[in-house]
Amino acid sequence: MTTATDGLPAAAPSTTATGPAHGATAPAEDAAPSPEGSALPWCADPYADALRAGRGPLHLRRPDGRLLPLDIERWCAEADAVDLDVLRRCEGAVLDVGCGPGRLVAALAAQGRRALGIDVSEAAVERTVRLGGQALRRSVFEPVPGEGRWGTALLIDGNLGIGGDPRALLRRVSRLLAPGGLLIAETVPADVDERVHVRVQDARGSTGAPFPWARLGTPALLRDARRAGWHTTDQWTAGNRSFAALRTRSEGRGVGGRGGGGSRGGGRG
Repeated sequence: MTTATDGLPAAAPSTTATGPAHGATAPAEDAAPSPEGSALPWCADPYADALRAGRGPLHLRRPDGRLLPLDIERWCAEADAVDLDVLRRCEGAVLDVGCGPGRLVAALAAQGRRALGIDVSEAAVERTVRLGGQALRRSVFEPVPGEGRWGTALLIDGNLGIGGDPRALLRRVSRLLAPGGLLIAETVPADVDERVHVRVQDARGSTGAPFPWARLGTPALLRDARRAGWHTTDQWTAGNRSFAALRTRSEGRGVGGRGGGGSRGGGRG
């Protein structure tokens, strides 16, 4: 397993709940956001209210009127067995992209592991910090501390949808990781590949501003990942959730991961 002494961030930066790290200096090349994306807000009031309350119901409303449920209660609970298995697979310092209310960052911190969450929602960052994790209010397409040195990036709880352009997101994440770094992504447990504009909607029908989103099953992720230069190292299902592990290219380093590219089955009994 890679450690922080292998060129990764020596420690997660000290943070506040609402802004960049105190004293954290981003590399010089971080002076401008990536041209592939921008700060795309998922910070509508219904979402912030749900995170602060720790409960839903909450949905993403599609233009055709269909509602996609958001699992707010699970996100606001402690990391469960499926989450902990994901965290056991992580290597080195971990960047949780779209950390939400912070259960994964907090679990890593409780294990004494280096981790940072980033999220555009102030409520998400506040909750992560209250749980004992470190987090920044930041879009993944903006400068991020430790660019090019993270051991693992997480795109969990549908966060492959961030920005509505999975290939741009995968290219961006590859620049955040160290050479040969690991990405663990959660996919839709079906063969889905769609790009939509959605709004967050609560039980009262209140909605936030529209924003672009994407939904990918594992086959669609693997297609986009190959085109973006990633190598697939594992796929598995657990608790009715689907995951894939990918690696960036690295000279002189193998791309095999835990499981050697095989599949792991599982499910909620």
